[in-house]
Amino acid sequence: MILAGRLRSGCFQLALVAVFLLLIPLKDTRPETAHDAYGRAWKLFQHGRLADCQLEAGQGYRKYQVSNPDWAAKFQLLEAEAMVWRGMYEDALQILAAYHPSSNDVNETIRKMAVESSALVHQQQLTAADQTLTQADRLCMGTAYESCGYVLRTRGNLAIKRGQMEEARQFFLECLLFARVHQDRFMDASASLNLGWVALQINHYDEAIDWSKSAYKSAVELGAEDKEQITLGNLGWAYFQLGDDARALEQFLKAEKVATRLGDLRYELKWISDAGYVYHDTGDLVRATQSYRQALDLAKQIDSNEDIVNALEDLAQVSVETGKPDDASAYLAQIAPMQMTGNIRFNAYVMLTKGMLAAAQQKDQQAEALLQTIQGNVENPISSRLSAGDELAKLFERQGKAREAERVYKATLNDFESARAQLRNEDSRLPFASNANGIYDNYIHLLVQQGRSDEALALADQSRARTLAQGLGVANASFRPAALNPRQIAHKTGATLLFYWLGDQHSYLWAVTPSKIALIELPAQGEIVARVERYRKALLDVDDPLQTRSEDGQALYKLLVAPAMKLIRSGSPVMILADGELSKLNFETLLVPGATSENNQGSASGQKLHYLLEDATLLSAPSLAMLSAAKPARHADRNMLLLGNPVSPDRDYPSLPLFGSEMAGIERHFSAQHLSIFAGPQATPASYLTGNPAQYSYIHFVSHAVASRTDPLDSAIILSGSSLSRGQASEDSFKLYARDIMQHPIDARLVTISACYGSGTRSYAGEGLVGLSWAFLRAGAHSVIGALWEVSDDSTPQLMDALYQGIEKGQEPAVALRNAKLALLHSQSRFRAPFYWAPFQIYTRR
Repeated sequence: MILAGRLRSGCFQLALVAVFLLLIPLKDTRPETAHDAYGRAWKLFQHGRLADCQLEAGQGYRKYQVSNPDWAAKFQLLEAEAMVWRGMYEDALQILAAYHPSSNDVNETIRKMAVESSALVHQQQLTAADQTLTQADRLCMGTAYESCGYVLRTRGNLAIKRGQMEEARQFFLECLLFARVHQDRFMDASASLNLGWVALQINHYDEAIDWSKSAYKSAVELGAEDKEQITLGNLGWAYFQLGDDARALEQFLKAEKVATRLGDLRYELKWISDAGYVYHDTGDLVRATQSYRQALDLAKQIDSNEDIVNALEDLAQVSVETGKPDDASAYLAQIAPMQMTGNIRFNAYVMLTKGMLAAAQQKDQQAEALLQTIQGNVENPISSRLSAGDELAKLFERQGKAREAERVYKATLNDFESARAQLRNEDSRLPFASNANGIYDNYIHLLVQQGRSDEALALADQSRARTLAQGLGVANASFRPAALNPRQIAHKTGATLLFYWLGDQHSYLWAVTPSKIALIELPAQGEIVARVERYRKALLDVDDPLQTRSEDGQALYKLLVAPAMKLIRSGSPVMILADGELSKLNFETLLVPGATSENNQGSASGQKLHYLLEDATLLSAPSLAMLSAAKPARHADRNMLLLGNPVSPDRDYPSLPLFGSEMAGIERHFSAQHLSIFAGPQATPASYLTGNPAQYSYIHFVSHAVASRTDPLDSAIILSGSSLSRGQASEDSFKLYARDIMQHPIDARLVTISACYGSGTRSYAGEGLVGLSWAFLRAGAHSVIGALWEVSDDSTPQLMDALYQGIEKGQEPAVALRNAKLALLHSQSRFRAPFYWAPFQIYTRR
């Protein structure tokens, strides 16, 4: 019994083993075909795994060299192509020299010529590349072989090296059309990428961003990481040329990370170098130098003359700027025998560095000739022409040739405005202004030194709010300092105007009244900005600077306001025309050592320390030109559009009970026939955008808001989501974006954004803070109340109720807002701290 049982058990176990063996898939022991091996290697190439592709292709060549010469030739060609993309040009040319397809495959022959020409182009052997491509052109005539698209692409790259950008663009457009006819998505992505690069060369940055984003999308869909990192880098370069350093650095670092993962040394060094440009541009010369040296080491490692020369030029320029002319000369001496023939873009930067070095060595005649040559050639990149103009003007200043310096400044700013006028949208125009900030700074200082302070003020205002003013039809697109009458503007507004300019070496304040313009010199922006940042931090930490007698709060008042206090008339408002980081400072919070609202005659010993809010009504204005051009609002009635208390779209934006109480408080100040309310599920972006907002004299939002620092026009008011047919809210349908707001004209007397960061978090040169408040001004609002930081849910309903109570009594919005703040300040509650009343600031263009 036992034995029989064991036997039966043993048989059962054997049967189970057999079943399990049947269930386990058997490994395919069939030998891999050359076709399969090549397909795997080609996928590695498409995905950007160039080192792995090169390895597999080399193995395939050796494996099939004898048994299947046709496939061996294909592997050999793929290995060479991977090498070219990795920057191993000499190695690729050696392999191609030994390439001999055993069959008469015209398609492969054309592709070989395209790969060979590409390597020659990168080696600066442009004539040889042209001759090889001409042979390929003959083979492509009459028959559209698949490889003919690669010939078009290489023709485009050759044209780029020769500085023939329009020809390059045409070749890449033909390549794109060829790819789409042949449904070659990889070539399509490559052509889009190259079109984006060409757009960069001709300073069409909007177009470059569009092409690069298209290429990036295709690359991600294909899993082509190599192209993905190149498009990231191209986007970074477009942002860099637009003056958007933060976004540029973000793209370069992402691209570098992908290149490192792929083992792509050629592009790794490129993105490291480009990151160095951002560090250089932002004044971090130590990190810039480190990046350039790292790029030089990698360039030597892959023996790329082009990249070696680029790195040497970069190191030469930073050496000039750090006062090391001997080092700069040594770097330039290494460049001379390797200088790239026909590369106009690169030669312009080499010439610029030589001009800067000559100026530093006081070889004025040589410097002048070099800089004039750069500035006078419209084919040179706009950034090199602007830099050359600035350097040339400074050279003339040093020589005492003020008229010549001024002529050059004007010509350079004309070039800048011409380039700026070619940009299509605000996303590009906003950061681009930073490219001219230093030029304006130097020109303004020149005028001040000559005693022409009124002209300096007009010039400073010319740089202000250009994007905002042009969007509203106030400013033209050329460099023509407006014939403004600042004292007349002060009379028109009934205010004292405090106009600030922050410069690297010198800052200025113009105090303007109906009878006088006073110029006050301030410290360099570094000292001012450091105090602003510390003081803002104290305010956001809910400190009460009045109680702690904040040194920064008092020092900022003494620096920025005290010199002009004697000009501020009792009872008249003060308009702040801030610059740079001053846009983030609420001047109402500055600590006055002794002035009172009765006399406003400066400090007096023994008087009580208090906030500037106690002494005057303060407003923020974008520019003198916009104040001059302002017209009265059309709406005489008090009709209000009130949106808020939305349905929470997710837990990041919870519904708050105080939203409802704030809306109820506002309702009490408007009659039913003059009030349109969208609350709860009805408070959607569509309710605003399609509800004819131009008909309202007051618009008020009660909700959360989100500010985007990298892309301020993506800042948004959080409302209820729009419903789809299935009852689900579409992604981000609950966001009323700044970029959509500015596309819907309004004529409101006042827009109030009762939410955090309504004013924005990022300041642009000449524009100030850009975000929701800026967008409503751009749409046509006469005044906007927005928040500089996160607002309190407890104090805000109380403040807003007091604001509209004052407006109901006939007070101007700025006066009503000040009185509402004073009520909180004089309360015995925690709301007396500036954290609660100071975030809200009123911006006006009237």
